[in-house]
Amino acid sequence: MLLAPSILASDFTDLKSEIKKIEEGGADLIHMDIMDGHFVPNISYGPDIVRQISEITDMPFDVHLMIENPERYIEKFITKNTEYICVHEEASVHLNRLIDQIKSAGARAGVAINPSTPVVMLDEVLRDVDMVLVMAVNPGFGGQKFLDLSYNKIKALDEKRKHMDLGFKIAVDGGVTLDNAEKLAASGSDIFVMGTYIFKAEDVRAHTEHVKKQLVKYKQC
Repeated sequence: MLLAPSILASDFTDLKSEIKKIEEGGADLIHMDIMDGHFVPNISYGPDIVRQISEITDMPFDVHLMIENPERYIEKFITKNTEYICVHEEASVHLNRLIDQIKSAGARAGVAINPSTPVVMLDEVLRDVDMVLVMAVNPGFGGQKFLDLSYNKIKALDEKRKHMDLGFKIAVDGGVTLDNAEKLAASGSDIFVMGTYIFKAEDVRAHTEHVKKQLVKYKQC
């Protein structure tokens, strides 16, 4: 069970300290929400910020590209920390080619699907991906309410993974808290992206540590 705090919800005026808190708390990945104001109705930050963050931490990055024409920018988000680059099924006409591009650039390939996109749309790429990210909210803004339809999508992906004997991770992003994490774990989730729930805590380091310990317990159940 991997915890991936999304720094979109962090205090960007004190970002180095914020990252240190989640690192000390035992987080596994830094989730980076890259938004262009076109694919989603918000603008976040770009490759220069990602590169600068790679200079202040050794934590691996999970880079989530919520952008149009992602094929133009894959190499720009490669750093020594970049473990995953995740693109949206809805943003690419040639998804197989894009997955190959991510792997050729030196990262693991993830594909995300929006709440309205059925799991069946990924059938032809499941053998090629390293991660599938289920969006449990409509992407673009943090702090949204979790959509219950996500449980069945995660279960369906887990069933396909077992049936096809594949090893891709299943990540979930949007409205994830300890209130639903246990059910998400039981449904098949491996990576839990949490933004507001982590960074708006009174003590970010202690809360990160608590959440991580709970996720480990869910894995053992």
